[in-house]
Amino acid sequence: MNAPLNAPAKPPVLATLGCRLNAYESEAMREMAEAAGLSGAVIVNTCAVTAEAVRKARQEIRRLARENPGAPIIVTGCAAQTEPETFAAMPEVARVIGNHEKMQPATWASLAAPDHGTERVMVDDIMSVRETAGHLIDGFGRHRAYVQVQNGCDHRCTFCIIPFGRGNSRSVPAGVVVDQIRRLRDRGFNEVVLTGVDLTSWGADLPGAPRLGNLVRRILRMVPDLPRLRISSIDSIEADPDLMEAIASEPRLMPHLHLSLQHGDDLILKRMKRRHLRDDAIRFCEDARRLRPDIVFGADIIAGFPTETEAQFQNSLRLVADCGLTFLHVFPFSARQGTPAARMPRVPGPAIKDRAARLRAAGDAALGAHLAAQVGRTHRILTEGPRLGRTAQFTEVALTRDLPEGALVDITILGHDGTRLTA
Repeated sequence: MNAPLNAPAKPPVLATLGCRLNAYESEAMREMAEAAGLSGAVIVNTCAVTAEAVRKARQEIRRLARENPGAPIIVTGCAAQTEPETFAAMPEVARVIGNHEKMQPATWASLAAPDHGTERVMVDDIMSVRETAGHLIDGFGRHRAYVQVQNGCDHRCTFCIIPFGRGNSRSVPAGVVVDQIRRLRDRGFNEVVLTGVDLTSWGADLPGAPRLGNLVRRILRMVPDLPRLRISSIDSIEADPDLMEAIASEPRLMPHLHLSLQHGDDLILKRMKRRHLRDDAIRFCEDARRLRPDIVFGADIIAGFPTETEAQFQNSLRLVADCGLTFLHVFPFSARQGTPAARMPRVPGPAIKDRAARLRAAGDAALGAHLAAQVGRTHRILTEGPRLGRTAQFTEVALTRDLPEGALVDITILGHDGTRLTA
């Protein structure tokens, strides 16, 4: 059905699932939809990282349909890109839009056109896309700004569906990034976070193939009044010398890195088609900590990858201590149809659940130790609410008095509650 998409004037409702990059792109879609005059629609920006994420997307669509009777529902994002037929088959859905199409102003103009002639499914070959749309907005966020500098991924990890949702790696040119960040600083942002699907591959498709460290140092040099620059998840094996030098010498680069580690056993890493081994991860953390003693690490780790034995799982469990990890994101393995890992011998579900629980417990203990070590110390925090802030290490701080939002404030840590600091 071609449901009318230009109902009486009403701002579109956006629901965002998944990563920060999706949240960034939702803000761009909001701007484009409103500029096109699209009203009365519900836009669902989906995630495809696990089968559970796709299930939640369908659940969210049904909920939004109940809460917004008569409103056309437009589904986009990674799940819409990788399995458009799933969402096209849902009676609640009016349109299915691919990841490339959702970032084109012409798409939203066509959806808002009076003749409603746009085809119901607009999902093209994402692998043919050669540039990313980082110029569309100047970042998003109330207190810190997130800036997309890269999209897509050229790697083919055996468990991952994301390259088929995001396409090949493509970078926003450095000059465009610097101009964006200057504008954000002029608007009063004290912290900027660089985001991407495979951030450390930034620049490989640009003239001269610059590296992420070059971009980081250029931003800090060209925007000297930016107090804080933060980089999101990186692949440690791709960290270049300039990035390591920036970690060592640039106090405005925040001492927190989230690492895409995935596992702690060499054979499982090979079966995942990762490009690092266990010792590479440990060595990177040691090197970074030597260069910047106050640095902390988060990490993604998968529990119960196909063929994982208890001994191999123990190697992942020990990685928490061996790398000195503080913030753990644990993913129970979820087979994604169409990936090589989906054809490998499975670990029984109860074992996956148990191993994920043990990893989370190790992560909770590591976080608790980090929090306890901060008591009595002075930290400069960025306030995210009247009584909430984060340290340079991205540790959450609950405040006992109101402070201005978006400000940098020095505070003394009084204690912690096991999940965040108090001051």
